[in-house]
Formats: sequence, structure tokens, C-alpha cells
Amino acid sequence: MHAEPRVSIHPDSKVLMAAIAARLITKLVDVQDKHGEATVVLTGGTVGIGTLKAVADSAAAPAVDWSRVNFWWGDERFVAADSDDRNTRQAHQALLSHLAVDPARVHEPGSADQYATADEAAAAYAEELKAAAEAEHAADTSDDRPEQPGTLPRFDILLLGVGPDAHVASLFPEQAGIREKSRPVVGVENSPKPPSSRISLTLPAINTAQEIWMVVAGEDKAGAVGLALAGANPVQVPAAGPVGRARTLWLIDENAASRVPQQLVRKDPAGA
Repeated sequence: MHAEPRVSIHPDSKVLMAAIAARLITKLVDVQDKHGEATVVLTGGTVGIGTLKAVADSAAAPAVDWSRVNFWWGDERFVAADSDDRNTRQAHQALLSHLAVDPARVHEPGSADQYATADEAAAAYAEELKAAAEAEHAADTSDDRPEQPGTLPRFDILLLGVGPDAHVASLFPEQAGIREKSRPVVGVENSPKPPSSRISLTLPAINTAQEIWMVVAGEDKAGAVGLALAGANPVQVPAAGPVGRARTLWLIDENAASRVPQQLVRKDPAGA
């Protein structure tokens, strides 16, 4: 079952990032109470990385057992591992290097130091996802355990930013990546936003997440947000495509909300 999107608007980007951080901490604690561990798919960008910094600065951060959080990324720039363009590098600087994480639970897409092409790195990331799904399946003793493991582990929370052109992860309008239906991960070449080579989860993989949080700030994103929430075609407006199994949240600031259909706006308390 896929839920209708819910929109929560915050006064500015600073308040937005603090609110997302508080919501994320609460959700991770709740998921760990239920499953013993939790899995989050991170995103880059100003709001994505700013949120991670807000988590690191939060007095509530120690409530999470960070050693039992699995980290993945929705996309990555296919550049050298030490490049400042890497989402993973920025995430380590903002959050992961400040926490007692288990390095074995931090799953970074491959870099240009490791693989010759973005396609090779994407295939390797898909294999890592599949191995995690198989391990998760083997550890599952519940009555509703599926007969066979899937190709993806359970994603509890998946964070996504939105570009002014309405791209999400590294899925750009009209390009092959947003049209992909069979593979969970793709290599992206000739990205309209530099760097040109990238690795990205595909829309079918993104939509396996229990909760998808679209985190967006800025007037330059308002058109993309409005089109996505109006039900545009995801091929032209990729931000219209992500839909969580249990919940889809649009966590945005007032500048990004100027073209949101008012009937979709619900003033939720953080964490609701």
C-alpha cells in the first residue's frame, strides 16, 4: 500500500533542517525499538547535509544506538573517493565521523578510484544491496518472513532532495535513469548537473522504502515541488515519482511551498 503525500511547511531552511533532524532521531529510535536496528538512505545537497549536521548537534542524538543503524545513499557522484563532491564524504564530515557507527553498516557507492565506469560501480552497489537483503532474510524469524530474499534490504527512511529541474537522486528529466524499471541501481552519464558521471538508485528501488522524506528548501525549487505534488509525469518531473510504502512526507520551507496545492498541506507536529 502506498500512502498519499503529506506536506509539512516550515518557516525557513534553518528551522526545516532542525525539524527534520528531530523527526529522524525520533523515527530511528522507534524503528530500533521494533526491529533492533534501523536503515536510512541518505541524500546530499544543502538540506540533506545540513540536516545531518543538525542531527550531530542535537542533544537527543545519543538516544539512537548509532552502532545499529545501516547507512546507504540514494545517489553518489562518480569521482575520486577524496573529492569534496562526494555525498559520502560530506556526510562523514557532517555526521558520521561524530558518531559511534559500525563501519560495516556504512555502505558507500564505489568511487572512480575503484571502478573504471559508473556502470561498473552501479553494478557493484546493486550486489552489495542484494547481499544485505539476503543477510536480512536469513536473520528474519518472523511468521510473515518471505520465502525468498529480495534484491534490496528494508529501507526504513529514505531522504531525497529535489533540484530546480525536479530531479531526485541522480534521476534527471527525460533521461534513461528515470525510465529504468528493472535494475535497482544505474550508472548515469552526461548528467546536466556536474559532475557528469553518477550512480543512482532507480525509482523502483526508491519506492520500496517504508517512508520517503522529500526535503526541500528555496524559491528556486517551488516550481518543481508544485508540479510534483500536482501529479506530473515522473519522466518529465522525477520528483513526482517517489512514493513510500507507508508514508511520503514533503518537508519543505515556505519559499519552496509557494506553489503547493493547499489541500495537501497538513500542519504536523515533528515526528507525527
